[in-house]
Amino acid sequence: MLNHLTGSETRNPDLNDPTCHSHSFSHSQITWILLPNKNPACRRAVVTLVTVANATRMKALILVGGYGTRLRPLTLSVPKPLVEFCNKPILLHQVEALVKAGVDHVILAVSYMSDLLEREMRVQEERLGIRISLSHEKEPLGTAGPLALARELLNVDNEPFFVLNSDVICDFPFKDLLQFHRNHGKEGTIVVTRVEEPSKYGVVVFEADSGRIHRFVEKPQVFVSNKINAGIYIFNPSMLSRIQLRPTSIEKEIFPVMAEQGQLYTMELQGFWMDIGQPKDFLTGMCMYLQSLRQQAPERLHTGPGFLGNVLVDPTAQIGENCTIGPNVTIGAGVVVEDGVRIKRCTVLKGARVRSHSWLESCIVGWSSSVGQWVRMENVTVLGEDVIVNDELYLNGANVLPHKSINESVPEPRIIM
Repeated sequence: MLNHLTGSETRNPDLNDPTCHSHSFSHSQITWILLPNKNPACRRAVVTLVTVANATRMKALILVGGYGTRLRPLTLSVPKPLVEFCNKPILLHQVEALVKAGVDHVILAVSYMSDLLEREMRVQEERLGIRISLSHEKEPLGTAGPLALARELLNVDNEPFFVLNSDVICDFPFKDLLQFHRNHGKEGTIVVTRVEEPSKYGVVVFEADSGRIHRFVEKPQVFVSNKINAGIYIFNPSMLSRIQLRPTSIEKEIFPVMAEQGQLYTMELQGFWMDIGQPKDFLTGMCMYLQSLRQQAPERLHTGPGFLGNVLVDPTAQIGENCTIGPNVTIGAGVVVEDGVRIKRCTVLKGARVRSHSWLESCIVGWSSSVGQWVRMENVTVLGEDVIVNDELYLNGANVLPHKSINESVPEPRIIM
């Protein structure tokens, strides 16, 4: 059960030595024992345990408080962190990578649909054996304010903590980031990634050899750097003193000051990266992720007659005869694809059905939606939950809100309310 104060249940250890009379206090999933002086051997043993635990304990804060407006209509049904990306909720890609790096306490800065998040996190807390806390924003606090709100959870020791945006997908380099951060010894490290058109972004200017950041330049018209903030950070707790509990931008108000004082460094990300917070980027990120799977875990991809390139299929999905699936397709749990269907560069979410001889490219089909026979959908068409598209229709860039029935073609991109 999720404890509203600690985020987890605690267990009292069995002390066999009767001289170890004690009292206890809870931290994470262990109850530590404070021993009296009468038994030095027992006291030394427990102090050793506490020291070892402190050496390995790490924390992370994930900024999930936004309303997910860019990913509508999907986020009208579930909070964005729980939308399945390549058959796993976006948030779990991040949490599982953090756990692999040694994090055992994850703090979620939340506001929107927090009850749904809390229910899911109870399950994941038990499954992963970690502590998950929810830090509730009563008002939007920007990208720095949530750190101040969670100060008491983050500032329990001198160990650094990770911070990341909930929209980011990549090969998360948490172990390398921790080592790099410890080596330079300053207050903060941000991960950067290379982009082809830096004039569209705010870029980071830093020393190539050391990684020390000099300044940030917003949408440069002449080339100064092609590295941008990737939304993944690690900080020492001392940086929390820089942030007040009010709406604050970490990128505009905190980072420039840290850089000017020589306290902010950068590590360049290797491999793919994408902000998947809107449908077209969600699909691009899916393509990148599937290619990464091809390189690192090809056995997870589906192969066989009719499957082209990188395709991820849940074992409970049913695929009909004479279909052509791929490249770059994700098919979720309980999906039914009938005979003669063509799907490429699409995500089909849990419980959806695509009826015979339909043609889908660059689409997201929402949970429990139904696509009729001989339908053509393309150009980042997104169906919300429980949408019905009737037979023989054409949808071009349609954005369909949940529980709608589509009875006529949508030849030009628009929102169907």
